This record gives sequence, structure tokens and C-alpha cells, in this order.
Amino acid sequence: MSSKAYSYLLVSLQFIFIAILLVEHGLHTPSNFALLIFLLGCGFGLYTVRHNPLGNFNITPEIKENASLITTGAYRYIRHPMYFSVLVMMLGVVVSKPTILSFLIYTLLIITLFLKAKKEEMLWMEHSSEYTTYMRKTKRIIPFIL
Repeated sequence: MSSKAYSYLLVSLQFIFIAILLVEHGLHTPSNFALLIFLLGCGFGLYTVRHNPLGNFNITPEIKENASLITTGAYRYIRHPMYFSVLVMMLGVVVSKPTILSFLIYTLLIITLFLKAKKEEMLWMEHSSEYTTYMRKTKRIIPFIL
């Protein structure tokens, strides 16, 4: 499978898993705790977007031609803050109405985002000599942990 096809497969899986979680949980009223988790994820995502201009941002793990390495804001601590944001938001969805299916789909989403992160990092190492140094200073997805 080509590199771009693999990237598009990962993005497709990501959105399929998110859609399944959202459909599985329907339009019921979430608990305050679930809503808080979801909103924290949204807030973190907005904070992240503030530091990464849209022209630099890519939905696939492929690196844009003129992309620059961002090391400010959330990127100072983790290399993939948008993936972290998605995971926190979807955790809020899962917590709102936990089922075996939702935990299974959430686990598949985690695996998909880790594969996307790994692919993106491999491409960044080819694209930028400073990325290896950046990797040593930051965690992959979860601040201060992983």
C-alpha cells in the first residue's frame, strides 16, 4: 500500500470510529462530568489551533510542502495535541453512555491515532533535521506521560 493510501486509510478509520461513537450515543443528555470532559477536549483543541496556522495543518499524516515545525503552545509538551484533543472529546462521549461497543470503538480510535502519529513522525524525520531533537524533548500524545 502506498504511503498516501495508508494515510487516507488512517484518516478514514478515524472518522468512521468517531461517527460510530457519536451515532451510538445519539442525542441523549450527557452527564455534567461527560460534558466537562468533552468541553476540555474542545478547549484544548482550540488552544492548539491558535498555535498552528491552518495553512500548516493537515488532516492526513502527510507533511505539507511548506510546513514548518511548531514548538509553541501545546506543541511544547506533546507532538500531536490535536490527537490528544480528539481522544479527550471522544472520552467524554464514551463516558456519557458507556457500553462495551463504545469502549471497543474508542480503543480502535486510540490505535488509529497512534498509527497516524507514528506515520507523521516518520515523515517529519525525513522532512526536518530538527524533528529528532524535538522528539526527545516532548511526549507523543499525552502530556508528561506518553
